Amino acid sequence: MDTIGSIKKEWFITTMNVGATRSLPISSLLASTSTPSPSSASNGPQSNANFSYVCDPIRFKALGLDVSNFSFCDKSLSYTVRVKDLIDRMTLAEKGGQLGNFAFGVPQLGLPKYDWWSEALHGVSNFGGGVHFDQTVPSATNFPAVILLAASFNQSLWKNAGQIVSTEARAMYNLGRAGLTYWSPTINVVRDPRWGRITETPGEDPFVVGTYAVNYVRGLQDIEGEETPKDLKSRPLKVSACCKHYTAYDVDHWQGVDRMSFDAKVSEQDIVETFSRPFEMCVREGDASSVMCSYNRVNGIPTCADPKLLKQTIRDEWGLNGYIVSDCDSIETLVDKHKWLGFGYEEAVAQVLKAGLDLDCGVSYTKNLESSTLNGKIREADIDKALNNVYVVLMRLGFFDGSNPSLTSLGKESICSNEHIELSAEGAREGIVLLKNQNSTLPLNNLNFKNIALIGPHANATSDMLGTYIGVPCKVTSPFVGFSAFASVTYSMGCTNVQCQNDSMIYPAMEVAKNADATIIVAGLNTQIENEGLDRMDLNLPGYQNQLIKQVAGVSKGPVILVIMSAGGVDISFAKQNDSKISSIVWAGYPGEEGGRAIAEVVFGKYNPGGKLPITWHENGYIANLPMTSMPLRPVDELGYPGRTYKFFNGSTVYPFGYGLSYTQFNYKIRTAPSPLHITLNKSQHCRRLSYGNDVGRPLCEAVLIDDLNCSKLEFGFEIEVQNVGKMDGSDVLIIYSVPPAGIKGTHSKQVIGFQRVIVPAGQSKNLKFVFNACKSLMAVEKSSYTLLPSGGHMIMVGDGSAASFTLQVGLHPTAVERIK
Repeated sequence: MDTIGSIKKEWFITTMNVGATRSLPISSLLASTSTPSPSSASNGPQSNANFSYVCDPIRFKALGLDVSNFSFCDKSLSYTVRVKDLIDRMTLAEKGGQLGNFAFGVPQLGLPKYDWWSEALHGVSNFGGGVHFDQTVPSATNFPAVILLAASFNQSLWKNAGQIVSTEARAMYNLGRAGLTYWSPTINVVRDPRWGRITETPGEDPFVVGTYAVNYVRGLQDIEGEETPKDLKSRPLKVSACCKHYTAYDVDHWQGVDRMSFDAKVSEQDIVETFSRPFEMCVREGDASSVMCSYNRVNGIPTCADPKLLKQTIRDEWGLNGYIVSDCDSIETLVDKHKWLGFGYEEAVAQVLKAGLDLDCGVSYTKNLESSTLNGKIREADIDKALNNVYVVLMRLGFFDGSNPSLTSLGKESICSNEHIELSAEGAREGIVLLKNQNSTLPLNNLNFKNIALIGPHANATSDMLGTYIGVPCKVTSPFVGFSAFASVTYSMGCTNVQCQNDSMIYPAMEVAKNADATIIVAGLNTQIENEGLDRMDLNLPGYQNQLIKQVAGVSKGPVILVIMSAGGVDISFAKQNDSKISSIVWAGYPGEEGGRAIAEVVFGKYNPGGKLPITWHENGYIANLPMTSMPLRPVDELGYPGRTYKFFNGSTVYPFGYGLSYTQFNYKIRTAPSPLHITLNKSQHCRRLSYGNDVGRPLCEAVLIDDLNCSKLEFGFEIEVQNVGKMDGSDVLIIYSVPPAGIKGTHSKQVIGFQRVIVPAGQSKNLKFVFNACKSLMAVEKSSYTLLPSGGHMIMVGDGSAASFTLQVGLHPTAVERIK
C-alpha cells in the first residue's frame, strides 16, 4: 500500500507470499559477526545449530576471542554495568549501527547482528524480519483477531493466548527461526467506526483496551516465578512485548488524509482520559518492555519527536523499564511527509533522540547519528543512553547469558500442539456474539436440520478468517468444513468475492436456499476493505451483499441465520428488523484458523455464545455527521458533531457497546453492597470545582484531586449472584459501569470499571466478587485535564443497569471551611 513506509511496505508485500525469501531470523543471525551494509540486511536463512548465546565461551573461542576479557559477559555484574562496558568499547560509528531495527553488530567484540522487528499480534507472524517459516517450522498457531478476542471479556483467555504465543516464539527462537522482541500488541482506542485497523485493537473503551494490554503483555513476557522481582529493571523476560502506537493514532488513509502527515488536534483532556490511558496501564501494570510511537503529529509535533510524550511521560512519569521504538520509517516520515520545522535528517535524528526515542525502525539512525554527533547536534552520551535501554532488554531476555531451562527446552513439539490449536478455537467461541435470535431459532438441532444451505462470500473462507499481521497457520477450518460436521451442506458463494461487485451469482444461491432445512449466510468484510492504510468510506456491507442476503432470505424454505465476519461494525439494520425472514444474526469477527469450527459449534449449540461487542455498531448515517479527522471524543455542538464511543454518544445505534445474547437467561441479585465512602480531607487536600448544570445543587465540596489522595485505601466492593434461569449451561459476561453524580457537565455518561466472565450451569447460580479502587473507577477528567474524584452519588450498574444497580455515596469532608478552587 502506498501509505506504508518503505521498510514496512516491503514486508507488507512479501508476507503475502508464504514462500517469499525473508531477512535472517534473529537467532540465525547470532552465529554471524560480519557487519553488513544496510542494503545487505536481507538474506536467506542460515543454520543456528552451533549457537547458544552471545557470551558462550566456546563461541568466543571460535571467534578468536577470550570471553574473560569482556566485562559485559561477566554475570556477576549488574546489567547496567555490563551494558556500559559494551557501549564503552564501541566507536561512534559502531554505536549508530546498533540503533536501527537491523543492528549491525560489532565483530571485534563478538557482538552479533540482530533484527529487532518481529510481530506477535495474535500469533507469531512473519511480518517483519525476525521470523522465518520453512520446513523446520512450517507454521504457528493463529488466534482470532484481537477485536474478537476482546469480545470474550475474559482476562485469563487473553493472558493464556499471550503465553501460548510466547511459548511458540521461544521454541522458534531455539530452532533458529524467530527472535525475542515482538512489536505487539496494538492498543489504540477505536474512536471512529471507519478506522481500518479495528481488527488489531481490543475496542473502544480505554479501560478494556488497557486491561487487554496488561494481560496479553504479561502472557508474552512473564516467566513463572519471576513476575515480581525486587528490581523490575532486571526482571527476566520470556519475550519482549511492545505496546503501540502511541498516541492519538486512529486515522490511516481517509479521503486523502494520510497517517504519515496527519496532525491530530487533541485536547489534553482526551489524551489523559482516552488516548494515553491504555498505554499507561500497559507500562505501569503490564510492565511492558517497549512502547512504539506513531507516525502522526499530535498538536503539531510528531509523536516520536515530542519529549513530553516520550521522555517526560513514558519513561519518567510511568517508569518504562525498556526502550521506545519508532513505527517504521517514522523519522523519514517526519522529514519527507510532515516536513516538520524544515528539518533534514541530521536535525531530525537529533530531535527524536533527545526526545527519548531509543530505536529507529528504519535506517535514519544508522545513517545519520554519527554525522549528527560530529556536527554538534547531539551528544554521544545521548546515544549511550539509547543503547543502554535497548541492550538491557536483550540482557533480560537471556540473549547474552542464555535463558531459563524451562525456555531453552522448548522445541518443535511446542508449536501447533493440539492444546494450542484448541485454545485458538476456544478464543473464537468465547468471542462470537449472538446479536439476534428471534423465537429462539438457535441453536439448531442437527436431528431436525439435516440439510443446510451455506451461502455467501465467506461461506468457505480460509485466509479471510485469519485477520492481519499473520504468520502461517497450523491448519485452517473453513465454515464449510465446520458445518459439514453437523449436517449435509450445499454451498453457493452468491458473490464472486467479498467485494461482491455484481449480482450474477445471486440466483444460483437462491435456488440452493429453496430446498434447505436452514440457510446460513456468511457475509461481511475482509482486509481488502478494512486494514492498515485503508479506512472505510461507509459502514455498509460491500457491493451487492445486502441484495444477496435479502433475496436469499426471501425464498428460503427454512430459517435464515446471518453470520457476519468483520472487525468494524456493519449497518445491518435491514436484517435486524426483518424478523419474518432473518431469524438470527451472529458476529464472528475474524475468528482465526479454527473459526469455521467455532461458528458451526455455536450455531448448532455445542457451545452457548457469551461474547459482548467491544465497540458500538453505528448506523451508516452516523458518519455523515462528522469527519473522521475530528478528534474530540465529546460532541462538538457548534459544528453539530455527535460524541464518540458509548461514553459520549447517546444516539441510536444498530447494536450498542457491550451487547450480546445467549441461548439461556441470566438474572442478577446484589448480595452485598458497599457502605458509603467518607473521605476527610487534610490541610493539603483542597476541594475542587466541577462544571454543573444551572438547575443542579452543588455539594459543599464538589471534588478532590486524585493525585492528592492516598488511593490505596479507597476501595469498595460488592458481591453479585448470577442465576442461570434457562435450560442450557452458559457463560455470562458481567460488565460493571460507574455513572458519575447527576448534573456534572461534559463528563462521560458511564464508564467500564470492571468485568468478569463466568460459566453457570442451567438452573444454578454463582456468586462473583468485585473490588474497585475509587480513584480509578469513579474518576472524572475535567476540561482542565485534572483527574478528580467527584463527591455525590455514583451509580454502579451491571450491564445496562436494568437488572442490577445501586448508588455509592462519596462524601468529601474538608477539615475547615475553605474557598473552593
